[in-house]
Parts: sequence; structure tokens; C-alpha cells
Amino acid sequence: MVRPDGQLSHDLLPGEKGPQDACGVFGVWAPGEEVAKLAYYGLYALQHRGQESAGIAASDGHRIAVYKDMGLVSQVFDEATLTTLTGHLAVGHCRYSTTGGSSWANAQPTLGATPHGTVALAHNGNLTNSAELYEQLMDKSGFPSQGEMAQGNTTDTALVTALLAEHPHGSLEDAAMHLLPQLVGSFCLAFMDENTLYAARDPQGIRPLVLGRLDRGWVVASETAALDIVGASLVREIEPGEFVAIDEHGLRSQRFAETRRAACVFEYVYLARPDTTINGRSVYESRVEMGRRLAREHWVDADLVMPTPESGTPAAIGYAEESGIPFGNGLVKNAYVGRTFIQPSDTIRQLGIRLKLNPLKSVVAGRRLVVIDDSIVRGNTQRALIRMLREAGAAEIHVRISSPPIKWPCFYGIDFASRAELIANGLGVEEIRASLGADSLGYISEDGMIESTLQGRGELCTACFSGTYPTRLPDADKLGKNVFETRTPVDSSPRRAAAGPGVAQRPEHASAVSIDTRPSATDGLSPRHAGGTSISDADPGTQETSTGCDPGPDSDLEDLLLPEDRIPAEPTPAPASRPAARSTTPHQTAQHQTAKDA
Repeated sequence: MVRPDGQLSHDLLPGEKGPQDACGVFGVWAPGEEVAKLAYYGLYALQHRGQESAGIAASDGHRIAVYKDMGLVSQVFDEATLTTLTGHLAVGHCRYSTTGGSSWANAQPTLGATPHGTVALAHNGNLTNSAELYEQLMDKSGFPSQGEMAQGNTTDTALVTALLAEHPHGSLEDAAMHLLPQLVGSFCLAFMDENTLYAARDPQGIRPLVLGRLDRGWVVASETAALDIVGASLVREIEPGEFVAIDEHGLRSQRFAETRRAACVFEYVYLARPDTTINGRSVYESRVEMGRRLAREHWVDADLVMPTPESGTPAAIGYAEESGIPFGNGLVKNAYVGRTFIQPSDTIRQLGIRLKLNPLKSVVAGRRLVVIDDSIVRGNTQRALIRMLREAGAAEIHVRISSPPIKWPCFYGIDFASRAELIANGLGVEEIRASLGADSLGYISEDGMIESTLQGRGELCTACFSGTYPTRLPDADKLGKNVFETRTPVDSSPRRAAAGPGVAQRPEHASAVSIDTRPSATDGLSPRHAGGTSISDADPGTQETSTGCDPGPDSDLEDLLLPEDRIPAEPTPAPASRPAARSTTPHQTAQHQTAKDA
């Protein structure tokens, strides 16, 4: 439950799975450019933020068309599809479900007919007052009779789209400035009408959003890495509480709320690409520094520092630099085994995690290992890795984690399982070490993690570690992924009934939908065909339990774990010879001071 001080009590949402991983948004205004292809490559750079569905909306000034489907960016789009998305501006999205289940109906961008034209909207984040906003919409005008909510979209993105459509203001810009101050939680929005690109970021700036410049236009994106891939130069971040509009008259900016910065620290730890810069700080350098500080806080006498591929690599480099212990790769990753692949036979199934990771026996055999990972969520993956490394002949295994213990759920767009599933909830470090079967375990301190980002403590959200949230949270029954499914009226039409209550099927014979914004067309979404040929007849269905994307640390390995990986290991006594702390030479002390000053 929520306490008056903004912290959570220990009985919040027992058994409830928290909101999912962050999504990626991309917007481009560039007359004369192939904006759909720019959006495609921008989303390609943001694929790590969401692998469940992808979509692009484009406008030629008269008509907005959107193409979206379940799957990776490279699976959803091809050359022929992109050539049908013509115009001078576009917005794109790659999704991991936050509010609303994983289905075609919930893919983005969303489309909505407003009194002033059409809006296509892409959203990264998670609103915590969705239930309140939904009730306001119902009280004001009842459940929408048209648009994506009427067709079964159960996301907070569709809700924002419907609220924009309901506002009787003089323009979409006016409607946005009225609505944005009412949104609570994390949100980075990239949206458009027929002629203008818009972007907005929540007052806390929980998720990143940046502005870039092209020779003939502008770009907004979730991360700077997406600017790099399309050849855009970084101008600046979209500020927390800022609303930006870009059209033929240039760029204009307004404030809809005062900045109360609380950027997600886990972007630096895991979520963002290492080649991204957030608020002036390189994510890669932050992770390397976390490794250095981890070595100072939890040094151990060992022969090799090795990462868990790939997210643990920068911190492992920093740990090796600071400790003087050689860096090496003790595990080989098969990048082509995803979370969905041909079902293995019983014999192959026994190999479990080896389908994805395999130890280098010649590297690890007989050696004392320091294994670096970015976080521990449930502990199952680390338990499997430790067992596998011991089977390969490792003499000792010392686990070091470049973030503090994760003890609280995230309500701003990261999937950390339920609180009951978090291994650090109720267990101390020594108990976790015994459960994993490691010889020793050390987490970086919260101060060490924060200082590595070069951000002020008061400018970061550390809720998953501390339980202190930057915004007030509603009652437990108004939180959760399926907050709308329990409130959406059940449509008795045969099509909706066949899909289940509150769930819409994708349009027949098409993956794309469009809105004609001329006065004669006001019916909302309709199937769209390319050159009279159906784009796709396949029905991906809904994927409520298996999303096929990356919901957070270690998730891509969960399906490969064996039953014994989920059972606590037999306690392994710590080596008697291991020193409790490291003695430093003057040279090493100077290294520490230099790193600190940096």
C-alpha cells in the first residue's frame, strides 16, 4: 500500500507483476527526406527498448498513415512497406507493454481523429494515474464510440490520444498544453498531426528524450544513439516539463510544468545503450566507473575478472582496471538464440542455459573468478551461471553486482517481476550468496552507483532500490498492467466477442491502418492496402503471457533455465584465505583519487 510519505509498505501488490520495460520513440520532421526510412533506422537503434511490436506513422500534409505489427522492427518493415509511408514527417515506436497487454490492438503509434485533424502518438513510459484519467474521460463523455479505445486498445497511450481528441480547444497544441499537466508518472511523447511534430517529457524527466538536427529537419528520439544512426547532431535534451512543436515555421518550446528532475538511474545501469549520453553523461563511462567503485568497495583476491555478456562488460572492464586483476571472457554468447526458438528435444533441453551461454573451459578451469553483472532480479540466472562455471572447473566464483539490491517494483516502465519474486526482498547479502552458491557476493553501494553517473542524488529516481518514489502513487487497485482491461465495457459485437472481452483483433487483410483527414472521412481507423494488394493475412493473435521481448535483466535467459536453477544452491563456504579488505599501494591510492576526481 502507499504511505503518506510516498514510500511503499511491504505488502504492496503481492503476487502482482510490475509494469514492463521501457519503449523507444522516434520522431522526424524533414521535408525532402525519406522520413519513414529515417524512422525505421531510428527504431532499429532503439530496438533494445522494446521488441514486442513496432510501428511508424507518416504524413504527407493531407493524410496520416500508420503501419504497425507484432515483432521486431526488421520483421515488421521491408522496403516495399516503407515506400508506402510517404510524407515530410513521421513518428515511430518499438514497444514493450506497460499499461495494456501484448496484442496487435495495443501496438503504437496510436491514431485518433480530433476536431483539428488527426493525431498519431507514440509513448515511452507509464502513467500512474491512468485509472483516474480514465474515470475523468468516462464522466465527461462516456466510453469513446470511435478511435482506438473503441476498437479494443487498452493502453495509456490510447487514453492520452482519446483525451486529446475530447478537448474543445483551438488547436492540438492548445489541447496538449491543457492535458499534459494532468498526466502523472513517466512519459516521453512523440506525436504529430498532418503538418507538425510534437514532443513532450514528464516534469521528472524519468525517461530520456533528446532533440537532434538534420541538414533539412529535426529529430526527437529516446536516446542519442538513434540520432547517431540517422546522421543527426545532438542539440540538447528535451527538458523535463517541456513541450516542443516543430513545423515549417521552425521549433518552438513551451513549459507545461516546472522541472522536478528524477531521472531513472537504471537507465545508466542497464536500460540505455552504452553508446548513449544522458544529461551530459556517457552511459558507458558511468558503467565503467561503477565497476571501478565496485572494486574499491568489494575487492577480492582472484585470477580473472569476467562479465556476464553483454550488459556486465563495461563494469567488468572498470573492475579489472581498478583491481589490477586481468579481464577476460569466460562465457561465449550465442546471439542468435532469442527468447522464441524451435522447441528443443528433451535431450537438448537438459543443456538449458548452454543454448545461450557456454563457458570457455580453458579460461575458467582452475581459476578464481570475479563474475560481474549489472543486477540480480530473481537470482535464477546467476544461480545457473555459477553452476555452469563450477562444472567447467572454476576454483572460486565471486559475484559482484554494479547496482544495489533491487527490492521494490517500478511503476515508471521497467519490468522487475513482483516484489515477492525479488530475491533481495527479505534476504540479506549473505543469504543471497548462499542461495546462488557463490563464494562471495558484493553489491555496489547506492552512493557509489549514483556518484558514477555524475548526477546529483536529488536528480535521480532510485525507487527500485530505496522504495522512495518521485511521484505519489494511487491505491493498489489502480496500478498494474491490466488497469483498463477490468474497466473497459464489453462489446457484444461478434468480432470483439470472438477475441475476448475488451480485446480487438487486427484489421482483416492488413497490418496497416490509416485515417483520411479530409472532411469526407471521419470514421476513424480503416484497413489500408498497398496498391490493392493485402499487406499481410497472418494473425499474430495476442501474447498475454509470452511477449517475445526483453522485459529486463536476465529475461532472455529465463526460458532456458532448468528446474534446479530455480532452487537455492547448497551453501558454499567462503575460502578461508580470502582477505576481508584490500590493502592499497600508494600508486593504487592515487588511482582511486583520480577516478574519484573524474
